[in-house]
Amino acid sequence: MTAFVRSASLYDELYGKKDYLAEAQYIGALIQRYARGAKSILDLGCGTGRHAAHLAEKGYTIVGVDRSKAMLVQAGAQREKLARSVRKRLSFYEHDIRTMQLGERFDVIVALFHVISYQTSNEDILAAFETVKAHLQSQGLFIFDFWYGPGIFSNPPTSRVKRIRVGSRLLLRVSEPIMHVQENTVDVQHLFIEVQNAASSYQEYSETHKMRYFFKPELFLLLKQAGLNPLTLVEWMSNLRPANNTWSAAIVARKTSRSPL
Repeated sequence: MTAFVRSASLYDELYGKKDYLAEAQYIGALIQRYARGAKSILDLGCGTGRHAAHLAEKGYTIVGVDRSKAMLVQAGAQREKLARSVRKRLSFYEHDIRTMQLGERFDVIVALFHVISYQTSNEDILAAFETVKAHLQSQGLFIFDFWYGPGIFSNPPTSRVKRIRVGSRLLLRVSEPIMHVQENTVDVQHLFIEVQNAASSYQEYSETHKMRYFFKPELFLLLKQAGLNPLTLVEWMSNLRPANNTWSAAIVARKTSRSPL
């Protein structure tokens, strides 16, 4: 089973401790630093729309896209809970970020929570970057986070168990990683076990999330090939340079008018 099929309905519960507000504030600070005056944002792989909602509350006009219908249903439900003035600045659509053509351009494009690491082939990543270039205004800004190669090698992913309660249900997620070092990818195999009413019934299902980790030279080359000029590489949620044990890093890039390499 592919990623985010049955688990989409439980996504916000699975990541209930993720501080979306702090992450949106971090993105807002990067925008103010590199693109002061930006007003419009395209959110690639928006998921349930939590980042987008916080950015809309900060005054930006946001378009979120995702290829998961189930995720977008949740994003739409969350949108309805927002103030009317915020809802007017926020919209969601179903698209594949490798092939989408919205016919409009934005001041800033973001791809958060490792959306870029889900693009596991060179063709996929270049297609996603071409989408970014096509939808950015002249000198527009691109901000994304990703799995950082040195951190993956120094601190490889391990098996983990996550346990949460959703109403009367107990949900267990058992995650087993398989590294493919020749491909720079990790298959994260998730086994979900949902226990109902004190173990009177249960169901289980599985998903595989294939993730790619990147190194600075290859990402910078791929960005430049797509006409995007890298401005900085930092540790996610800080302005520090990534360390050898950094798992999640972020890049800020700007659309360039120069011909790609």
